Amino acid sequence: MKKRLVALLLGATMVASALVGCGGGDDAAATDGAATEEAADGEEAAGGKKIGITIQNYENAYWAGVMSKLDQILKDNGYEATIVGCEENSGKQIEQIENFITAGCDLIMVHPNDADAVEEVCGRAMKEGIKVMCWDNPMENTTANWVLDNTELGKEIGKTAANFINEHYTADNKAEVCVIGKPDTQVLLERQNGIEAGLEEYCEDNYEIVATIDGVVNNEVQTKAETVLQAHPDCKVWVGVGAGAMIGSNTALLAKYGGAGKIPEDCGVITTDVTKEQLDSLQAGDEAVRAIVGFEGSNTDTAQACFEMFERILSGEDFSADKNVYRPLCEINMDNIEEIQAGM
Repeated sequence: MKKRLVALLLGATMVASALVGCGGGDDAAATDGAATEEAADGEEAAGGKKIGITIQNYENAYWAGVMSKLDQILKDNGYEATIVGCEENSGKQIEQIENFITAGCDLIMVHPNDADAVEEVCGRAMKEGIKVMCWDNPMENTTANWVLDNTELGKEIGKTAANFINEHYTADNKAEVCVIGKPDTQVLLERQNGIEAGLEEYCEDNYEIVATIDGVVNNEVQTKAETVLQAHPDCKVWVGVGAGAMIGSNTALLAKYGGAGKIPEDCGVITTDVTKEQLDSLQAGDEAVRAIVGFEGSNTDTAQACFEMFERILSGEDFSADKNVYRPLCEINMDNIEEIQAGM
């Protein structure tokens, strides 16, 4: 069986600070516990910068993994950083950005629940002289956007799934497919549409989409997947937009078939994102996980790449010619999975 694994690892932990303002939980003005003269005067710490980060949802395993690594890198480099999740609530995310503005952050990174909803408040931040970076969306009121071509990423997931389907199914024995998306989030809708386009382009008239569900959190997807399996017990191919889609559907399939080692060869889950749980399931070789399509590499790789974007922006690099900085894709396979696992 062809295993194509392209891992996106945007790694990092979410530092859910009790305060929403920058640097709410840590005394970043001191290094190794020794207060510097600047810290005593109330000035900024070794990194000299305050960063506020708001993301969609840190219950998502992928985001939790990425943000913890990013937080550690920022701390190691002397930055004050606060990382919060908006729980997929745009109103809450706007309040978080407003608090970052009030706290005097030098840089705000937003992973928007709804990019249109936060354009105005990000514009206010920029008028205050604050740099703004968007992760995922090509926003207008930002200094730079760190983005993926989500339609093309989806097509790659669809193509990888098509390779699996073409190996195991025919026009007379069609694969029953469930698509797991998130249509109320624009970039994930683009990804979902790309998946369906990739299936249509690369499959050999040997599949049928029998169900479409939405979700990015493991337990939520598992519950919905179990409902699909009750209605469509022969649904064996699952494709989705993120880690939650993979973990949730894999768990449901393991329960249906009696655990690891009992998954039929023609049953498979193919999604994007990369978490430790996804990699472990892929590496085990006896679960439903067949391939992962993603980006930089490990959580550490993604966090480091994000940190380097922060430094480019804070250094004053001019992104006016093209503020959309596209992230590269990479392939993780059995030749490099141990190295990727080490960076998780």
